[in-house]
Amino acid sequence: MQKSSRTVAVAGLLALAAVSASAVAASAQAAPAVSYSPADVGFMQGMIAHHAQALEMTALVPARTARADLRLLAERIRVSQESEIKTMEQWLLARGEQLPCLEPGHQHGGMEHMLMPGMATPEQMARMAAATGAEFDRLFLESMIRHHQGALAMVAALFATPGAGQEPQVFGFASDVDADQRAEIARMEVLLGALPHP
Repeated sequence: MQKSSRTVAVAGLLALAAVSASAVAASAQAAPAVSYSPADVGFMQGMIAHHAQALEMTALVPARTARADLRLLAERIRVSQESEIKTMEQWLLARGEQLPCLEPGHQHGGMEHMLMPGMATPEQMARMAAATGAEFDRLFLESMIRHHQGALAMVAALFATPGAGQEPQVFGFASDVDADQRAEIARMEVLLGALPHP
């Protein structure tokens, strides 16, 4: 009798679990998937171009600085931003959206190159490329801090746009960019503060 009661109880629990699973599945099917917005597309396209300039900046470091800590910072930035560019390109391609053209003189994701927050001007890039030693170190850190602050402004603008940043993948990616850029800004400010005053 006791065994029979236990069997009935187990069967009841299994039936309840099956009903619950069916209810969850039905609810998931009934709930509309959160779609991406035009602002999400513009953010991804613009951030690819933004990251691309950061890679140009990090490429200047090995031949122009004697500081091992600056070389390591630049390498970390390069690796993280290359990875993020691949993620953004995959996101755009998976949705049939256009990749930005990174050639000089073209628009990036509907935004003119020089209007994107924090990006260095051609003159600033040329000055950095012509510098070496402590002068380069200061120019690089100041420029990259501004560049990262520009990325934070782009994330803030995305989240401030109605209907934007709601798709889970976009929300997670933009949140990660925000956290990573803030951490790198903090590291760069420490390095900048330790440089000798010009």
